[in-house]
Amino acid sequence: MTSREQHDRMANAIRFLSMDAVEKANSGHPGLPMGAADVATVLFSKYLKFDPKAPHWADRDRFILSAGHGSMLLYSLLYLTGYEDMTIDEIKNFRQLHSKTAGHPEYGHATGIETTTGPLGQGLANSVGFALAERKLAEEFGSDLQSHYTYVLAGDGCLMEGISQEAIALAGHLKLNKLIVFWDNNSITIDGAVSLSDSTDQIARFKSVHWNTIEIDGHDPEAIGQAIEAAQKSDKPTLIAAKTTIGFGAPNKGGTHKVHGSPLGAEEIAATRKALDWPWEAFVIPDEVLNPWREAGARGASARKEWEGRLAASSHKAEFERRFAGDVPASFGAAISGHKKKLAEAKASVATRKASEDVLEVVNGVLPETLGGSADLTPSNNTKTSQMKSITPTDFSGRYMHWGIREHGMASAMNGVALHGGLIPYGGGFLIFSDYCRPPIRLASLMGIRVIHVLTHDSIGLGEDGPTHQPVEQMAALRAIPGLVMFRPADATETAEAWQLALEAKNHPSGLALTRQNLIAARTEFTEENLTAKGAYVLSGGDDAAVSLFASGSEVEIALKARDLLAEKGIAARVVSVPAVALFEQQSDAYKASVLGKAKVNIAVEAGVRQGWDRFIGNDGGFVGMHSFGASAPYQKLYEHFGITPSAVAELATKMLG
Repeated sequence: MTSREQHDRMANAIRFLSMDAVEKANSGHPGLPMGAADVATVLFSKYLKFDPKAPHWADRDRFILSAGHGSMLLYSLLYLTGYEDMTIDEIKNFRQLHSKTAGHPEYGHATGIETTTGPLGQGLANSVGFALAERKLAEEFGSDLQSHYTYVLAGDGCLMEGISQEAIALAGHLKLNKLIVFWDNNSITIDGAVSLSDSTDQIARFKSVHWNTIEIDGHDPEAIGQAIEAAQKSDKPTLIAAKTTIGFGAPNKGGTHKVHGSPLGAEEIAATRKALDWPWEAFVIPDEVLNPWREAGARGASARKEWEGRLAASSHKAEFERRFAGDVPASFGAAISGHKKKLAEAKASVATRKASEDVLEVVNGVLPETLGGSADLTPSNNTKTSQMKSITPTDFSGRYMHWGIREHGMASAMNGVALHGGLIPYGGGFLIFSDYCRPPIRLASLMGIRVIHVLTHDSIGLGEDGPTHQPVEQMAALRAIPGLVMFRPADATETAEAWQLALEAKNHPSGLALTRQNLIAARTEFTEENLTAKGAYVLSGGDDAAVSLFASGSEVEIALKARDLLAEKGIAARVVSVPAVALFEQQSDAYKASVLGKAKVNIAVEAGVRQGWDRFIGNDGGFVGMHSFGASAPYQKLYEHFGITPSAVAELATKMLG
């Protein structure tokens, strides 16, 4: 068998596994796997550095299927190259409940899946974070331990999504030359030809943001290999525009939108078997085809073992392994505890965005793995500390990223940094602009990865900038995302505790909603215990109180003052601080009952919408907050305008008591 004949057989194995799995499921996207099979075969069999027997090898190349609807391409590759948990039965169970072969690749479902993709463009944006992490860690640990490529397969849809521009502009600016993107240039989308909706000159677009570009026939294995080798030598990130035929090999549906997202049907599959000279039954990969694939999978074992030898001899071994295990150093807890003691002594009135900066000054001193940044709001987010030198296109020794005005791209790249391992990313923005990065926040929650979002200017406290910059429904929306822990700390102590919890959490993302305005010290005594970890706790008052006041963040201060006003009327009130609703729900039923209490009147106070607060106050509870969008005025005036004041809370409680 000639080299070309072997390549064709190997590529056709991908095509037939994909079309057979989609046909059995009666659902899926066979077109991309069939069209991109030649690119994937060359990459995985000759160039990709990986070892299926050690799928988490820290110096492996990363392959990201940004066009996640073509998931059978990836599942076929994982099976063919010998990943143990990707069996032929999993391929047969494509898109079925409890299978590892979900409709789109899901991180954690099977080894070899580097990130969850499906929302188009997210994988491409993740890849910037992967490549950034590799470059940063190579600077820190040396090329003996970190020197690998990030390969991406993106489709026309990925490049149409707006996030793609944020991603490629940043990658080009940073000269991330180990980022190599294959564009599956098949000119077809669900509706039909790409020309129905787009006429972008993608080559000119990538060149304009300082990418190397190469155009090839995506079905020519020799051209594919030459393009990869040229890309590896470039001093820029590279786009390899591979002209392909969607559904390659299907004689009647190939090259049309009919093969994009629907099964081919038994008749067309039979015709494709004949056209590609594939005599075997569905899901059968004969040894003469499977063996070369398994040899390709075994190809990286020697490189991996050599790397393990370099790691064993490295003076960085212990720190490298700690970082990739995701463990914080033993000194971290003591550092936070010491900071809390100072806060209890100072009892300072401070904005929680400034309190966040103060605790980050401690954190960044003991955690060398933090990678900070902001979406062009550094002076407002207070995310840069004395340890944070800026990363530049020519100097990656720093730890601070200027993401630019790219909230969406920043959040997605942060996901890539976290998925790569070895670094803990945190990034800053305004809480209102969480709307721009909600998709990657949701994906981080799906994947269960440690990404931290610093979201300042958390309420109508922003004041003069007006309703466009005042989050009203954002806290409720973010709290609704399963797996995301949103913190809204009431003072500097709760801010320190929130940071501790966010940094120690390996399996979920966190957000910190922080104020612009100064807040009183709600916690004035030092406690070793992290009370914020409970999600909600009684800050003041006893079980015999007639009124329970539940509040978060800046409104805890209002609740405490309302408590004093009620006391003047002879009404006992308790105040419950609720910094993290998601963590409260994880507590025991007994603890939750003790916090909710048995007061006759329950009132929640938050400069946001009511949604979510009925969990604490019941349907008949009182709410003091936002019932409409904000307005432009100094924040003190806005609180008065919307009736979010201690007197308004006290009056409502008195009225409800009758």
